[in-house]
Amino acid sequence: MIPKILVVEDDFENQRLLQMFLKRKFEVYVCDSEESFYEKLSEHKFDIFLMDIALRGNKDGLQLTQELRKMDEYKNAPIICISAHVFPKDKANAYNAGVDDFLARPVYNGDLLNSLTRVYKEKTGIDLN
Repeated sequence: MIPKILVVEDDFENQRLLQMFLKRKFEVYVCDSEESFYEKLSEHKFDIFLMDIALRGNKDGLQLTQELRKMDEYKNAPIICISAHVFPKDKANAYNAGVDDFLARPVYNGDLLNSLTRVYKEKTGIDLN
């Protein structure tokens, strides 16, 4: 079984690059706003999330993370935050919202993949390597 990952990212170029890179280990879905986020959640069951903080629309990635943590289906789901917001306060806010790991942009592909596979294994017991 290939895990389904939802990449919550509002920059089209970043979406494209993440899709190309992550498809080696994941079935990749992408959304760019709270509206498309909830649309994807209604269409699919996801195994892991890659969440940007800054998004289009009324809610940011931290608010969406908090909402995921309140859902029975996703309260223990692996959530990795990737963001250009790199001040200590931003990182603390991300962890307080419920992310399992925080990666500052720019991030190396190897570091991103290591974080995703490590957190996925910690949360599910499944090794993707």
